[in-house]
Amino acid sequence: MSETIPRAAIHAWLLDLQDRICDALGGRDGTPFDQDEWQREAGGGGRSRVLSDGPLFERAGVNFSHVMGDALPPSASAQRPELADRPFEVMGVSLVVHPRSPYVPTSHMNVRVFIVGDPDAPDAWWFGGGFDLTPYYPFEADCMHWHATARRACRALGDDAYREYKRWCDEYFHIRHRGEARGIGGLFFDDLNSPDFATCHRFWQDVGEGYLDAYLPIVDARRMYTWGERERDFQLYRRGRYVEFNLVYDRGTLFGLQSNGRTESILMSLPPEVRWRYDWHPQPGTPEAELYDRFLPPRDWLGLEES
Repeated sequence: MSETIPRAAIHAWLLDLQDRICDALGGRDGTPFDQDEWQREAGGGGRSRVLSDGPLFERAGVNFSHVMGDALPPSASAQRPELADRPFEVMGVSLVVHPRSPYVPTSHMNVRVFIVGDPDAPDAWWFGGGFDLTPYYPFEADCMHWHATARRACRALGDDAYREYKRWCDEYFHIRHRGEARGIGGLFFDDLNSPDFATCHRFWQDVGEGYLDAYLPIVDARRMYTWGERERDFQLYRRGRYVEFNLVYDRGTLFGLQSNGRTESILMSLPPEVRWRYDWHPQPGTPEAELYDRFLPPRDWLGLEES
């Protein structure tokens, strides 16, 4: 596993990716991101950017972090106990966008790389990340576009990668205590270190670059739809599922908290407003029920199972 990792180039690309995503989202909204640079006492730091209370995006957070430590936290070492006491370095960009309109989906993207051991001759490295979509009033065309873009992002790894990482995303973003999906999925991958560094690195970058291609056309298509209190109420209710998943299951949240990361940056993924109801269920035949019946169950959006 020992090989030279282009750490400076990865660092620069991640900062540039954060810049370009913030420019694109901020340009659509017309509201600038606030920037907060922070240092981590145990080593490393980051650059958090948050757009708040915009006309299009109620909250959008785009984080860059580069942290290191003396031993991998449990969330990262559970599958590799032999590395638990090794020094580590992790770099990544993560984001969550919570639009104001219930017709514009929430979106999430993350790309990260772990380097364990000596940075110049590591014992192990791996990539992780992906992107997923959480609609409230979904459209078939949007879901197909999202997944078609996800499939194109997998071209460096071959035809089977999309199927594998799409299935992994469906499984990962399943809210087990609710027995339902968080959204319509996309891509999720972790522990990627095969077939070689160059191929994994190229795929990882394609995922990061593919996020805006996947998301912005959906934003542009749905941002002008008219909505009222009914749609807003359902949006806030479904945001509760987002909060439940992130606080109970999300690996990134757990890693950040276990590694003594910056709490404000870790929890910027949570929506600014949310509602919970006791034992609520949508009425059959309503647009709200359609989300549960047609869109949340895992689907083959691209017809690949028939080909």
